[in-house]
Amino acid sequence: MQLPITPYKVKKAFLYWRHFGTREFFNHLMDRMEPEDVPYGAWFVQHRASEETLKKQRNHPIRDAVKISVLVPAYRTPEKFLTQMIDSVREQTYVNWELVIADAGASEQTEEQGRRTRTVAAVAEEYASRDPRIRYVPLERNFGIAENTNRALAEAKGEYVAFLDHDDLLEKNALYEIALMIAEGADFIYTDEDKVTADGQKFYQPHFKPEFNLDLLRSNNYITHFLVVKKTLADRAGGFDEGMSGAQDYDFIFRCAERADRIARVPQILYHWRTHESSTSDNPMSKKYAYEAGKRAIEGNLRRTGQVGQVEMLSDFGFYRVRYPVQGQPKVSVIIPNRDQADALMSCVDSVLDTRYPNLEIIIVENGSTEKATFEYYKKMSSNECMRFVRWKKAFNYSAINNYGVGFAKGEYLLFLNNDVRGSISTDWLTEMLGVCQRYDVGAVGARLYYPDNRIQSAGIVIGMGGSAGSMFVDLPRGRSGYLHKSAIMQDLSAVTAACMMVKREAFEKAGGFTEELTVAFNDVDLCLKIGECGYRIVYDPFAELYHDESRTRGPEDTPEKVRRFQNEIEYFRTHHLDLLKEGDPCYNPNLSLKKWNYSLRL
Repeated sequence: MQLPITPYKVKKAFLYWRHFGTREFFNHLMDRMEPEDVPYGAWFVQHRASEETLKKQRNHPIRDAVKISVLVPAYRTPEKFLTQMIDSVREQTYVNWELVIADAGASEQTEEQGRRTRTVAAVAEEYASRDPRIRYVPLERNFGIAENTNRALAEAKGEYVAFLDHDDLLEKNALYEIALMIAEGADFIYTDEDKVTADGQKFYQPHFKPEFNLDLLRSNNYITHFLVVKKTLADRAGGFDEGMSGAQDYDFIFRCAERADRIARVPQILYHWRTHESSTSDNPMSKKYAYEAGKRAIEGNLRRTGQVGQVEMLSDFGFYRVRYPVQGQPKVSVIIPNRDQADALMSCVDSVLDTRYPNLEIIIVENGSTEKATFEYYKKMSSNECMRFVRWKKAFNYSAINNYGVGFAKGEYLLFLNNDVRGSISTDWLTEMLGVCQRYDVGAVGARLYYPDNRIQSAGIVIGMGGSAGSMFVDLPRGRSGYLHKSAIMQDLSAVTAACMMVKREAFEKAGGFTEELTVAFNDVDLCLKIGECGYRIVYDPFAELYHDESRTRGPEDTPEKVRRFQNEIEYFRTHHLDLLKEGDPCYNPNLSLKKWNYSLRL
């Protein structure tokens, strides 16, 4: 949905142009102007809870289980926004709640009595007189958003606390859906959200979130709203930090998540973030100090979890990059299957050597080459002490060839690399991947790959895409970042492509290596899933960028034999990962399409 152009929007665009520069501003504008495959406004109306559903919820036994305290720090809230917020709570199908409104402007009431709109006190006290679940808490002064929220938290009587901004709105089934997660044992719950115009009439820019995703959270506060946590968890986390003003919620989310026993996501739009000219939802430039605080929130999480990393603010407001420096100089074994294509192999090997990483070995697994140029290149490179050549004498089997190559590898880290992958975008891609892969919780890391024409070939893989598994953001021009900058920020995914994938050796061995029944297709996805089942993270690292001339060596899948083999491998993959295909990729969202790579809405 495109909102109308106003003088304010023009001014905002000018400020963004000054910040990003012409090229980056154009790329961001193209991302914003991308037409919706499925218009969100109509989609939301179709997918929000029906009156019949709401009626059933009101009669469901869970409707009055644990008490949820909805905490609202208020300050000079316009009457219309305040009443709409309160009404959205009172209309909940779940009835065991309390609404705590902590008014930081209470001491200013006397001088505000002459305003045409009523004060927060007048509105809140009137509602409280009609509904005992509403409590008005006047504060002696404005302590700042963090401490104002802490005052509300101290007043909470519920077993769980929910955080609602004073001018935002809840869907009628929000607390009911939260209560279902609580009944399943969750102590940290969040939902999908969107934005709503100041008049409360138009919903747009939906944010569909994955299940808990640590690396995504270190890239952006994707959780934000609607957050509900167990009261004891909030207390153990220490409430909100006054020193983190502007990112107090980001910091609080990290500290709660670090202590939570079970984090749950409700994949429904249940929260509407109201936009107006002074709100960060519409104008990120209105609170630049918040982004510095966000950087400190990530640094705090790294420090508390024992991770070494340097946090940088990206040009996109509220988005960050964590650089994980390489610890020591562990050996990296680069495994490259090859059949002819000497020019491609040369570019690939040069890209590895150009990284100048000092502790490398490159293992070329020769498989059926016949061209003279290939063997001349082998002979030329054999004098390089980091190069090793081994021969696979059987028929092509990508999984078996790589497993065979690993048998000769001496490294703690295995870099699987197709012979048609090459660098030239940057020379630090290998150390970028290694720094991430060295983290104790990471098993595999994948890069962002481009076709030679600078369009994305793979930016991570989603399970279920195209029926089995598929790459994201295919053909998106380089420089564009896509839906919520997903192609350009680090995040955990269920799988990445082995065209360029670094794997911790211990994780590879625990997972049992590549599945050799998968000779060509889905072997990398299957390996990633097995590594994930062993308890490791799979990380998509967009800051490692390379080119990939996809399937240059093997050619297209266009013969009856290849088509039949591909169908057999699809069947193997689906059979062995049936539960995941049914339940949906936890790093994706069930409201999003599995037919398009660009985070389009699912019909």
